[in-house]
Amino acid sequence: MIPIRDSEATRRLTPINTALIAANLAVFAYEARLGRGAEGLLGRYALTPAALTGARTAAAEARALATLVSSMFLHGSVLHVLGNMLYLFIFGPAVEERTGARRYAIFYFAAGIAAGLATVAMAPDSRIGVIGASGAIAGVLGAYFVLYPRARIMTILPLGFFLWTPEIPAVVYLLAWFAAQLYAGIAAGAQGPLVGGVAWWAHVGGFLFGVAIGPFAARGMARGRRRRR
Repeated sequence: MIPIRDSEATRRLTPINTALIAANLAVFAYEARLGRGAEGLLGRYALTPAALTGARTAAAEARALATLVSSMFLHGSVLHVLGNMLYLFIFGPAVEERTGARRYAIFYFAAGIAAGLATVAMAPDSRIGVIGASGAIAGVLGAYFVLYPRARIMTILPLGFFLWTPEIPAVVYLLAWFAAQLYAGIAAGAQGPLVGGVAWWAHVGGFLFGVAIGPFAARGMARGRRRRR
């Protein structure tokens, strides 16, 4: 299912969401320019669970903690970055409109960090670097799920040689998305949380963070507006 539009955002280019998309695309363009040299960049700034859990000095721990953020702006391929940015472009604006720009920025990074910590918790000894914005974006999806359950998501569904574009209720679309991530994470079993290059538990952790925290960010904005009247 490929989302192409939602029913709730009154504008598509909200400031923080647009800036996040631009930053991710700019970093990926830099990776592409480096060519094979990008391997060193990814190795240094990717989140490696074992580097965080096995840090022996304060400096090593600080470097490992910093990768919880830096890894959110790295991607491994064109499809990886474009897929993530599509979801952020579709679901991010409505969430930013409900939370406000400043709260949305804080929420986005907090969701990404929570998703990274979920991966570390599930594979504390892994030396596989984790990259991508999908954990933070999963937090945005979780917030959308609770803030806009009655929204409609126009979706592309391939049916043989035809493309069907139904409007799917957001609660159905996002529950199906989350169920797929959870199933994949559980099915990975002994193979670990990074099967096929996908950090499934980052998606699960980010989504649950968004479900839990998203409404509080929106409520906080509403209280602020009442005080200004």
